[in-house]
Amino acid sequence: MRRIVVVLVLTFLAVCGRAHAAPGLPYYLALGDSLGRGIQPLPNGTLVNTNQGYADGVYGFYRLTHPLLQVARLACSGESTTTMINGGKCWYPLHSQLAQAVEFLHTHRVLFVTITIGGDDVLGCITPAGVISGCPEQGLAAVAGNLPQILSELRAAAGPNVPIVATNYYDPFLAAAVLLPGSEGQALAQVSLAYTVALNALIENLCSNAGDRVADVARAFKLTDFANVPGFNVPLNAFLELTWTWIAAPPPRGPDVHPNAAGYSVIATAFVRAIGPL
Repeated sequence: MRRIVVVLVLTFLAVCGRAHAAPGLPYYLALGDSLGRGIQPLPNGTLVNTNQGYADGVYGFYRLTHPLLQVARLACSGESTTTMINGGKCWYPLHSQLAQAVEFLHTHRVLFVTITIGGDDVLGCITPAGVISGCPEQGLAAVAGNLPQILSELRAAAGPNVPIVATNYYDPFLAAAVLLPGSEGQALAQVSLAYTVALNALIENLCSNAGDRVADVARAFKLTDFANVPGFNVPLNAFLELTWTWIAAPPPRGPDVHPNAAGYSVIATAFVRAIGPL
């Protein structure tokens, strides 16, 4: 009887060891919303996955020192913190992106995780016609309630030593101050900036509480820098949004909030700085 118990215990430990050690090729796991997919608009306005996203840049950088590194992209265009937990936006075998990510972490050797999530909780609240009443507040409340659960489940699955790096956000609607006439554009840019700053502060606080890092995309995009750009007479933050996103592209390609190749490269650099050497 004692021998049977010992065998059962050893079998249990072996199974658990396989689930968490997950020997094999090393992986980079990219999670979150459309930014994690590298979404950009085609000339006809259709949004497509590209190989110019920030995940591609991060992957390319770390393959220089880890040539066997693989990348797994579970990010979903339009994903909010709510749909990441509950599913419904993109199809996954385990129904939700979070459940799929947790399973992947248990069954693969993951070196680090990046995640962009929270932007779609508030993005749809801001339109050229103004802000939908009460919508941003509801979105921020959703992030406050959901992001701790997302980070907690990822950490439990990844273990204590795998870097999980989230990101704050740029604000493409700052360009409204330049693109829309008169005081209308200024007003929209100001209210959009206020909500973006609030979202970023919330994400940074929740990640800090979870012990996770944040790639400072807002700083890279000079989110709150209103210094005038000589020769253009445009604030630096708006100038960079115009330069690094499709927000100023003429229809049907734009206006679109996603970064262009240069913008994704800037985001990738912010992630690399936050992740550091592996």
